[in-house]
Amino acid sequence: MTLQFGIYPGGILGDDQGIVHPRRPDLPDRIIEALDALQGDRASLSVRAYHSFAATVTPLEPPTPADPQSYLHRGRKLDLVLQFREPSGELDGWLDFIREAVRAGGPHLASVQICEEPNADLPAVDGSIPNVLNALGKGVVAAKQEARALGLNLAVGFNAVPTFNPADTFWAELGALADDRFRQDLDYVGLDFFPDVFRPIAAEQLTEAVTAVLTAFRRTDLPKAGIPDSVAIRICENGWPTGPGRSEQRQAAVLEAVVRTVSALAADLNIDGYSFFALRDADSTAEGLFHHFGLLRDDYTPKPAFETYRRLINELGDPAMMSVR
Repeated sequence: MTLQFGIYPGGILGDDQGIVHPRRPDLPDRIIEALDALQGDRASLSVRAYHSFAATVTPLEPPTPADPQSYLHRGRKLDLVLQFREPSGELDGWLDFIREAVRAGGPHLASVQICEEPNADLPAVDGSIPNVLNALGKGVVAAKQEARALGLNLAVGFNAVPTFNPADTFWAELGALADDRFRQDLDYVGLDFFPDVFRPIAAEQLTEAVTAVLTAFRRTDLPKAGIPDSVAIRICENGWPTGPGRSEQRQAAVLEAVVRTVSALAADLNIDGYSFFALRDADSTAEGLFHHFGLLRDDYTPKPAFETYRRLINELGDPAMMSVR
């Protein structure tokens, strides 16, 4: 089973405190050059982008990367994340925002993700926002309804982070709130996970750890929400930062191990895609962990993992676009 690959090419990212801004600006020509190299002769490479909704917040964080459609050369399509960032939790304008994003993206869209990590209570993601489950449930239906009306072959889904707390209630609450229409309109559930980043894992145990997380997500978490095996899983964000005490060679080795494990499990767990986070560092001179996730340094020179990812895409990538139900 082949995978649809993707990458986030922007410089802005979130950490456990808020938003990290890049030391150097996005350079579209350099980004396009890197995307072309990664894509190789594959038919497509998904470009991940983020756009936030908040009716009562001024100014909002800008969409990232800016003008993502400028990177959609050579059959590349957009993997668009619509974040729910309204502090009050009110849904006024949210569904219109989603419908307009689907209309504006049109045939350039491969997928639309509703909300960003709604089960993670961190400042930069949507699990910290009240009423996020309602925003998620209604948002998936609105996006799919608009896609059907426009005749778009568009995958609609949401993402989450691994659940390690047995007392966590997110999936059960989603199951109680969701209805048959939500489940019928749901094409995929994404997983954001970063093995050996926040909890160290020995190199010889990495494959086992990745297998355990992915299997638990499919066999334990999703059934609590009534999400069937026919709904695909895709890895929406995965990466490993370099920096002080974290070698570039180790980043390449972790990337290889994770992607090959995902590929090996794809048929059994119905995994249809993998997206790396991120193309380049926010600041290669900083000491902070979150500044160094890139395959490229902040001056756009490649780390060894860039070639590793290019090779894996060429070997394991799907020459055709992902299909949706």
